Amino acid sequence: MIVHSLSGPSGTGKSTSAIQFAHEHGIEAIIDDGILVVNGEKKAGTSAKFEKNTITAVRRAIFHDEEHRNEVAEAIQEHDIQSLLIIGTSDKMTKQIANQLNLGGIDHFHYIEDVRSMREIQLAKFVRGTQGKHVMPIPYKQVEQNFFKRFIQRGFEIISKNRVKLGETTIVQPDFHQETVDISKNVYIQLLKRTVEQVELISKVDVLNFSMKQYYPIVDLAVYLKAPINYDVAKKMRGVQKLICDEFNIHFEFEPIIKISIRGVL
Repeated sequence: MIVHSLSGPSGTGKSTSAIQFAHEHGIEAIIDDGILVVNGEKKAGTSAKFEKNTITAVRRAIFHDEEHRNEVAEAIQEHDIQSLLIIGTSDKMTKQIANQLNLGGIDHFHYIEDVRSMREIQLAKFVRGTQGKHVMPIPYKQVEQNFFKRFIQRGFEIISKNRVKLGETTIVQPDFHQETVDISKNVYIQLLKRTVEQVELISKVDVLNFSMKQYYPIVDLAVYLKAPINYDVAKKMRGVQKLICDEFNIHFEFEPIIKISIRGVL
C-alpha cells in the first residue's frame, strides 16, 4: 500500500481539500479524524468531531481505542485499499496513525501550504476561529445527527475538472468547540464604506455588498468615477482592490474576492 500524509495546523482547510487532493493524486481512501472514507463515502470508524472535549477528540483521531482501531484496520483490508491519505496536524500525528493501523511507513508527505493558497488558508482559519465550523469529507446523510445538537448543515459537492462528482462535505460544530464570535454583515459593509470613501477618484457608489458563497467572501462594488479620466482605469481599480484586501487583512486576517463594476463618469 502507498501511504500519503497531508498535514497542517487545525482549521487550515485540510478536510475541505482532502477529496479533491486524493482524486488528483490517484488515492483511493482517506483517514480523517478517526473515519475511513473510500471514494467519497464513509466506510468505517467514528469521527473525533463526535467527542465532547478536545482530549477525547485527539484520542479518537489517533485511534487510541482498540475497538475503533481494529474496526478501521479491518475495513482497510476488506476494501483492498492500495493507496491511502492520512490527514493530521503534523507529520508526527500522521506517522502515529499509520503505526496504530499497522500501515507501515509513510511514502509521501504533503503539507497544506502545497495544496491551498495563503488566501484560502487565512479564510479557513477565520471561519474556524469565529464560527467554530468544521468540515467532514463525507455526505450529510452519513453524519450521525444526534451527536450534533447545535449545528449541522450540508457542505458542498466536490467536482472534478471534467465535471464528475467526487464527493460531498458536511459542516458541523462539535460540542468541544464552543468558542464562537458572531460578526454581523453590517460590520463588513461599514468597513467597505469607510475604505471606499478614501478613494478620491470615485464620485459615487451605486452598489456595495458583502456575501459569503461556499465560505468564499465576495465583495460586489459598482461605482461612478470622477471626470476627467486621464489615467489607467484598470490600474487604479487594482489599487482599490488592494486597498480593500489590506483593510480586511488588518481587521479579519483574510482577503475577499473583489468584483468592481464601473457604471459611468460623473
